[in-house]
Amino acid sequence: MKPQHRLEPAGDLRPAGTQTTGIMLLLAAILGFTMMDATAKHLTQTYHPGQVVWARFVGNLLIFALIFRAAMFPLLRTRRPGLQFARALMQLGSVGLFFSSLQVIGLAEATAIMDLNPVLITLGAALFLGERIGPRRLAGIGAALIGALIIIRPGMGVFQPAALLPLAGAFTYAAGALLTRMARADSVATSVMWSAVVGSALTSLVAPFVWQPIAPSDLWAFALLGVFGTLSQYLLVRAFATAEAGVLAPFGYTGLIWAGLWGWLLFGQLPDLWTVAGAALIVAAGLYVWSREARAARKTP
Repeated sequence: MKPQHRLEPAGDLRPAGTQTTGIMLLLAAILGFTMMDATAKHLTQTYHPGQVVWARFVGNLLIFALIFRAAMFPLLRTRRPGLQFARALMQLGSVGLFFSSLQVIGLAEATAIMDLNPVLITLGAALFLGERIGPRRLAGIGAALIGALIIIRPGMGVFQPAALLPLAGAFTYAAGALLTRMARADSVATSVMWSAVVGSALTSLVAPFVWQPIAPSDLWAFALLGVFGTLSQYLLVRAFATAEAGVLAPFGYTGLIWAGLWGWLLFGQLPDLWTVAGAALIVAAGLYVWSREARAARKTP
């Protein structure tokens, strides 16, 4: 599950070469996140999602411990621990809901529904952070929600309750992104460490109740969860530090292509026409909302 970022209007104009570097970093991050998701889907066919989510966060924490070492505990210092805990809890919720859905539904379907989160962040910023939102952006948000309903198809014979899990995950991710904005006085490293520590602690409470012995042939997959997650997160942060968010935003949807490819190659799952249509509507709505925000940013002195 790839993280999405708020489509912030950038105030600086960076060189074209720098923007290209940022785009390449983002594309690599999205590829890494979809590879993590494909690995998670492979594992959830055998292991409980709680155990897989535990491995994802504990793997992150171990890698961060190797990177930060003595600086690890000072990085946890924050003036708003409650806010950081709530933000980490939302991230844990989004990962847990997404991984749980992969037991039942296809990788492309789950990814398409989760890709609602950019427009949900726009809506949440208007409702809770006082940002202005016009009728055209509201129309884009409504279109994205319709796209999700097309994929889920409630009331039809093909409906699966598991499809509601990534939908809920999109909402928890959007909530986490808004809380991240509220906690932006803390460094990125502090926020990342809080996510790893809280996620590891809470999943470690659940893991003993769902644990099953890990087969030696699956150790590589559990290890890759942490590697893919940590490396992709680093590339994502570097991408947004290198290029403007408005330039990067449209490229986040390349995850849909990778998810469809991994689903076909690794699991023999091809999205049906309803999923393709719903995903296209979600992407179109997301790009429309992004274009409106970019236009508003250009008008701002």
